[in-house]
Amino acid sequence: MNRFGSSRIWHGLEGLGELALLIREVFRALLAGRISARDFTYQLYFIGVKSQSVVFITGAFTGMVLCAQTYFQFHKVRMDTGTLALVSVSMCSELGPVLTALMVSGRVGAALAAELGTMKVTEQIDALRTLATHPVDYLVVPRVLATTVAMPVLTAASISLGIGAAWLLGVGFFKIDPTYAWANMLHYTTSSHVIIGVIKSVVYGALIATISCYKGMKCGEGAVGVGRATTEAVVYSSITVLISNFFLTLFLNNVLGPE
Repeated sequence: MNRFGSSRIWHGLEGLGELALLIREVFRALLAGRISARDFTYQLYFIGVKSQSVVFITGAFTGMVLCAQTYFQFHKVRMDTGTLALVSVSMCSELGPVLTALMVSGRVGAALAAELGTMKVTEQIDALRTLATHPVDYLVVPRVLATTVAMPVLTAASISLGIGAAWLLGVGFFKIDPTYAWANMLHYTTSSHVIIGVIKSVVYGALIATISCYKGMKCGEGAVGVGRATTEAVVYSSITVLISNFFLTLFLNNVLGPE
């Protein structure tokens, strides 16, 4: 039992070391400008544009559910006009970035791991090395950069749709006074909430792409290896997003603070 536990710990530490080396290579490639504009543009389209539908639906219905639950409680104490303010603050700093990251990790993370895993199994990555092409420069860097750039845009769209859907539900269905609801939202939602959400989305995008590419590059042999790498990419990316969200929330609120 002790030998099994030691083996698992050693395997985990070895994986963290390999991931750190991959991150170092990605930074070196970015600083050296070794990136193809064509590959980056395609990945930006695949990761950003094709993820719009799932992100938009998630943002809109999250905003409406949060609005409904908040209204049910605030209505008991006659604080109906504060509903939109709570929705706005929650969507900007927490729910918008986190739920967008979880949706992207499920869609994009699985796709990246499966694509790179299939290339490794079919020895296409080895073929790149024989052609004097670094796999990290050609395969990993465009995907990491595209995900990091696309995540803030997707998060901003998710936040906007969530707040807009909540406003329509609150004003149209719950008959909340639109003027006071809008004024309270603008009063309690500060620029620091938006900045926190944007910073979180950038970090989440880099984490999701790096972990997914790492799992794809290190997958096992055969279809079983590709399937396991895809599953691990989604699970590890989602867990990393949730864990990092806690520490980012504490750190960013202490640094930026309330305005």
